[in-house]
Amino acid sequence: MSGLVVRVAHPGDADAVAAVLRDSYPRLMAGAYDPALLARALPLMTRPHPRLLASGTYYLCEARGEAIGCGGWSFEPPGSGEREPGIAHIRHFATRSGWAGRGVGRALYRRCEADARVAGVGELQCFSSLNGESFYAALGFDRVAAIDVTMAPGLDLPSIHMRRPI
Repeated sequence: MSGLVVRVAHPGDADAVAAVLRDSYPRLMAGAYDPALLARALPLMTRPHPRLLASGTYYLCEARGEAIGCGGWSFEPPGSGEREPGIAHIRHFATRSGWAGRGVGRALYRRCEADARVAGVGELQCFSSLNGESFYAALGFDRVAAIDVTMAPGLDLPSIHMRRPI
């Protein structure tokens, strides 16, 4: 879709990112997860990650000056400081529910892939939510395994580990 602008996010964008996450995740994840699990996980999932916002590899997608999507990548997988040479991880993607299916996620992904490739990355991985698996598959990601992502002690979110050579 034309008119989309993808730019590097910064710490001052925390409120805009939070607004996208709060709009996206409850609506788009509702059909894939038990409501009780989402009630516990959403307060954690809808908070922007300060390290990602300061990384230079996290982006906002805007249309007419409105934040409509966010997402990025890092060398470290979520919850770990361990890096693997040549591998990076797609992180904290979300699209406002009214913009789903209109190219926002794809525009963010293209920016991630291009910048990761310049940084020497040969493979992107992600821990996809259950509802996000078809999005990542459409981008060429392959399913590695069903996993549980630990959100907090005693709180695991069923997810899909996926990867894609770039």
